[in-house]
Amino acid sequence: MSDTSVQDRIDRYWTGRAPAYDDHQQRPERRELDRAVWADVWSSVLPAAPADVLDVGTGSGHVACLLASLGHTVTGIDLAEGMLDRAREHAAGLARPPRFLRGDAVAPDFPDGSFDAVTGRYVMWTLRDPVAAVRRWAALLRPGGVVAVVDSTWFPEGLDAGGEAFAAAYDEEVRAALPLAAARSIDETADVLRAAGLDGVEVTALEAVLELDRAHGVAPGHEVRMQHAVSGRVPV
Repeated sequence: MSDTSVQDRIDRYWTGRAPAYDDHQQRPERRELDRAVWADVWSSVLPAAPADVLDVGTGSGHVACLLASLGHTVTGIDLAEGMLDRAREHAAGLARPPRFLRGDAVAPDFPDGSFDAVTGRYVMWTLRDPVAAVRRWAALLRPGGVVAVVDSTWFPEGLDAGGEAFAAAYDEEVRAALPLAAARSIDETADVLRAAGLDGVEVTALEAVLELDRAHGVAPGHEVRMQHAVSGRVPV
C-alpha cells in the first residue's frame, strides 16, 4: 500500500471521528483542569513565550489553542479536514488565534529554520516513517530549537483493542506502515528522536495527566495509561 493510500484512510477515519473526539476533549467538568495541567506540561519543555511553534497533527487544535493563549505564535497542521474544522471553531474566540493549515505531519511544507519549536500530542504512534518526520521537523527549527511530543503506548496488545471502526481503519496494511502503532515502551519514541539527530532527548512521565484521567475517564476505546513528554533539541 502506498503512503498516500495509508494516509488517506487515516484521514478519513479522523475526519469522521472529529465531532465525538473533540466533544470528549471539551467536557466542561475537566476543561479548566486540563488547561492548567497541560499548560504546565508544555511550559516545561518549550522556550519561553513568545516563540514560533508548529503543532503537527494538530487535530481539533487543543495544543495549538492552548499555546497561543500562553503567548506563542502557533501554526497547526493536519490532513483530516473534520479536525481542522473543529480547530478553526475553537480558534475563532481567541485574541491571538493560531493559524490552521492543511498539511502532512510527516513532511510539513515550510521553509527551513521557520520555527523555534515543533509540538505534537498523540501523533507519533500514527506516523508513517517517524524518523523521517522528526528529521523534517528538526530542519524546520532554528539552532537550539526543540521538538516536544506527548504520547503513550496506547496499543501494546495490538490495535484491535481500539474498537471495530478503529480496527477497520487501522487494518493490517495500515498498521504495517506505522512503526510505533503497537509500541510496547515509550523508549521506542525516544529512540526515534535520537535517530533523527536530536540532542539531549528526555522522557518525562506525566503524573498529573494520569491523575486527571483516573478521575474523569478517557475516550471510548482507550484505557487509562501513563503518558510521557518526550523532547530533544536541534544542535546549536
